[in-house]
Amino acid sequence: MNPYRIVQSILVTEKGTELAEDFNQYTFRVARDAAKPDIRRAVEEIFDVEVAAVNVMNRRGKKKRVRYGTYGKRADWKKAVVTLKEGSEITLI
Repeated sequence: MNPYRIVQSILVTEKGTELAEDFNQYTFRVARDAAKPDIRRAVEEIFDVEVAAVNVMNRRGKKKRVRYGTYGKRADWKKAVVTLKEGSEITLI
């Protein structure tokens, strides 16, 4: 599987920035069918770093009001928190 299909984007949030600074952990939005070994290989290949651990969570899409009292739903997605080994770092430009 293409690593750029697995890792869709890096999530830059306040909590994610603190995790990166304090614990060397980075958050990514990943493909819903990707497993932990797939995510590990993709991050190592794209960013040229060594991964220590991968934690994943399935996020349910939010319910949003569309019009006239009806509701729609945003797509479900998967989030991965990747812990890097000591000495590895991802630089965000």
